[in-house]
Amino acid sequence: QYLRNRIAAACVMMSFSVMLGAFGAHALKDKLDAHQLSTYETANRYLVYHTIALFILSFLHLKEVLSKVDYLKIYRLFLIGMTLFSGSLYLLTFLQAGGVTGMNWLGAITPFGGVTFMATWLFIAYKISRPSQS
Repeated sequence: QYLRNRIAAACVMMSFSVMLGAFGAHALKDKLDAHQLSTYETANRYLVYHTIALFILSFLHLKEVLSKVDYLKIYRLFLIGMTLFSGSLYLLTFLQAGGVTGMNWLGAITPFGGVTFMATWLFIAYKISRPSQS
């Protein structure tokens, strides 16, 4: 059941990324300059990429390439990366669209999400390249 719940959560996140993409394309295009809109699009693109990764991760676990413990660790790490990377960029651009200034420090959070993504991908590579422990 935990696997079904996580696949369902990934479905909800993918739907959310589509909503956010449409919102950016329609509601924000007149409120953000080209650089800010590009930042928003980057946040959305990485949310989509890593939501797809959650689906792939679920199938790796289903095919017993990853243990339940490793699956859950990786799933959580991806969620942390998505929150730090995409979340910080979304928040920054929403504030900018609302006319709030002085919040550019939020951009300093984004690299922590990027580092989390990189470390998670390397952890996956390490885990799937090891001989099976069965």
